[in-house]
Amino acid sequence: MRKLSIVLAIMVFFCVGAFAQTDSKADVFGGYQFTSVDDSLNGNGHVALNGWNTSVTGYLKPNFGITADISGAYGTPNEFGFDVKTSDYFYLFGPTFRTTGNDRASLFAHALFGAAHAKGDIGGITATDNAFAMAFGGGLDLKSTKNISLRVGQFDYLYSHFSGEKQNNFRYSAGVVFHF
Repeated sequence: MRKLSIVLAIMVFFCVGAFAQTDSKADVFGGYQFTSVDDSLNGNGHVALNGWNTSVTGYLKPNFGITADISGAYGTPNEFGFDVKTSDYFYLFGPTFRTTGNDRASLFAHALFGAAHAKGDIGGITATDNAFAMAFGGGLDLKSTKNISLRVGQFDYLYSHFSGEKQNNFRYSAGVVFHF
């Protein structure tokens, strides 16, 4: 976590001189994510995974844009008595709506649809699966300069459907947003 904070601080420092616009035409986000993954099939309830989240939003109108969101989450939950090295990836796309007119803060909401890819490894034996996924949520960006905001929080209901089972997941993300 400390390394991520240092990298984000350096990114903010070097981008302070970027050009200014009143309403951005595109936003690029990158940061940390915490995901609580539904593991009710095994009776564990939820397992905690940590990772990264990145997105690009192109705005067609000041308040409406299209977002591409890609994320990865990792952990080693105990499944049926075995530690399973787990990685989950989400590839999501869809509309985003944001508030404009406030110089200090911006709220946004999105509905994203796409695919998920899960991989599990137990002692060199690997299994993978692909599934439909979607995310509904939003968050708050606080401006630090005209071209940089801090994403204080992005909260998503993250649905996936692996192996015929529905997973009701939660995702929290935070990081830096660059405005172009």
